[in-house]
Amino acid sequence: MEQVESLFDLSGQVAVVIGGTGNLCGNMGIALARAGAEVVIVGRNPENAIENLAAIDDFGGKSWFHKADVSNRQEIDDLLSAVLIRSGKVDVLVNGAGVGSGTSFLEITEDELTRLMDVNFKSVFRACQIFGQFFIDHHEPCSIINMGSMAGVLPVSGISAYSAAKAAVHNLTKNLAREWAEHDIRVNTLVPGFFPSTEASRQGDETRALEILRHTPMSRFGTANELTGATLMLASNKAGSFITGSEITVDGGFSSMTI
Repeated sequence: MEQVESLFDLSGQVAVVIGGTGNLCGNMGIALARAGAEVVIVGRNPENAIENLAAIDDFGGKSWFHKADVSNRQEIDDLLSAVLIRSGKVDVLVNGAGVGSGTSFLEITEDELTRLMDVNFKSVFRACQIFGQFFIDHHEPCSIINMGSMAGVLPVSGISAYSAAKAAVHNLTKNLAREWAEHDIRVNTLVPGFFPSTEASRQGDETRALEILRHTPMSRFGTANELTGATLMLASNKAGSFITGSEITVDGGFSSMTI
């Protein structure tokens, strides 16, 4: 049992969770802290981090908040600098910033398209560039977890621009996994199915929710803590040592269904 537990032990590691003020990535941050990592919660609003920081503090974990708008490259540069000054290193990067839109395809403006791509895709691209260079330079095994979406795997109606941005994240992950394997940098996509807080679930009405549930073999939405196992596996250089370029799907069977 001791050997199995050590597979998921992140003691002494530092995890940066971009989007950690939200529900799903917030719970991922709490899970990483429970496994022993020091967790840096990154978001635009400090008030949104209070609950997750308090949850980590309650069990004696170590965490702190850094304010950043990851649609701005300089703020990601500043984030890395701040983490290195305060924590000395980075071992795990979670790219989970996201923003949605219910605007129909023909009505999406250039400004809205820019915002959707900046937050959902370009922020991941930038963070992988900036942190990836640090990882390569310091020659330490590390893990990048990019948050994907069921909408990035399968067409989901009503959120075409968001879906396209997430599909780009899935593709980028595979490219980086291939390029950076020689540096011992593992890059994977964690793909939540339909959770109450995910963009694909929020769009629409009760009819849409019923359609999702009918298409999900487990006949329910996921809960945030059900991402814990996949998160720890991908973060750990022991448990996930041979996993890179993968899409780890946590969806109650949704993606296994056709009709």
